[in-house]
Amino acid sequence: MSSESSAQNADQNSDLNVLGSPLELCSCEPMTGWFRDGFCRSDVADLGQHSVCCVMTESFLSYSKAQGNDLSTPVPAFSFPGLRPGDHWCVCAPRWKQAHDDGMAPPVRLEATAFSATDVIPLELLKACAYQGMT
Repeated sequence: MSSESSAQNADQNSDLNVLGSPLELCSCEPMTGWFRDGFCRSDVADLGQHSVCCVMTESFLSYSKAQGNDLSTPVPAFSFPGLRPGDHWCVCAPRWKQAHDDGMAPPVRLEATAFSATDVIPLELLKACAYQGMT
């Protein structure tokens, strides 16, 4: 495969979710995503790989804060409102996997989780943690 067709496949996969269908919006309230467009997709500049659309829980927000990533405190200078349980947010794939390994991972919205998340997290694990409520 040429590098051009490989790059084209990567671009196509960036708009697919882990189920192989078009990537759905994660959240616009609050606005999320590496590109702050509501979608959990990333590019090579996104070293954290913000590709997993999650439904925030109190336990995950507390866990994340204890890990040094306070997602619940507003930061007006960055137009960040702070997250509350029930909010949908793009979480970094390695951070989600770490939280899962520690028993603290939030539920995942598969339809809004980028295909690239499977580079870090096995699809079966994501499916086992799929959000069962209303989107």
